[in-house]
Amino acid sequence: MAVAPKYTPNKPKDAGLEARQKLGWWRAYRFLILRRLSQLSIILMFLSGPMWNVWILKGNYSSSMLFDTVPLTDPLITAESLATGYFPEMTTLIGAFIIVLFYAVVASKAFCSWVCPMNIVTDAAAWLRRKLGIRQSLKISRELRYVILGVILVGSAFTGSLLWEWINPVAAIGRVFVYGLGATLWLVAVIFLFDLLVAEHGWCGHLCPIGAMYGVIGAKSLVKVNVVDRSRCDRCMDCYNVCPEPQVLRIPLHGKPEDSQIVLAKDCITCGRCIDVCAENVFAFGSRFEKQINIKNL
Repeated sequence: MAVAPKYTPNKPKDAGLEARQKLGWWRAYRFLILRRLSQLSIILMFLSGPMWNVWILKGNYSSSMLFDTVPLTDPLITAESLATGYFPEMTTLIGAFIIVLFYAVVASKAFCSWVCPMNIVTDAAAWLRRKLGIRQSLKISRELRYVILGVILVGSAFTGSLLWEWINPVAAIGRVFVYGLGATLWLVAVIFLFDLLVAEHGWCGHLCPIGAMYGVIGAKSLVKVNVVDRSRCDRCMDCYNVCPEPQVLRIPLHGKPEDSQIVLAKDCITCGRCIDVCAENVFAFGSRFEKQINIKNL
């Protein structure tokens, strides 16, 4: 009778070490590096006008103009405006439509991992948390962010004001990068410390209503993380240790044979870190239809 192999999980602080040793430095960090380049490039697009008088993106993360031509509007602030009873200008509505269409088609919560500047802060807190071995974490429902989203919209309707914009940390950190250190920096620091000391992945994984909004928008998006071959998994736990939404990995990675091996959960932020840190090449980016097509062809 065959004996099942015993697996020893890696320590959280060593997440990615095995991939780095086996596959090389670039392979173990490629999507992390590409995401940082994407986030920093967008910040530079905002800075190009004030610094060099070349206006690529004019405005902020809530509302901007690309090359003074293409409007881009945060769907949440647009929804808040509509909730208050105020009908925004057509430019604002077109900007929101462009953003919704893009993220609905491309990838689940790609804004959160490839665009949002707060992701840099929360990733830094998660990295430091692993290195310091901080394992205690306040238990918070991941559904709370959707409750907060609903409260913001209902509250905006009752008060007639854009409630979220008073404390929006994405706008706050955007102002820090564009206008320098200011009064809103304390909010960014609070979120960093909250993620570091109170709740693991607390802000993005449990509270952020912007992420909740993009989760709903991108629920049926095309690009997904696929589990290429479950049998390759050696239970090292590196993917769980680095994933800001580790619950989305359970069914594709360890579910029943008939379960989809595509990460279809709307909370996946399509960051690619599970792909980076996996030394066994279990994960890869692919289409949400990839496995279904393969199954039909068997």
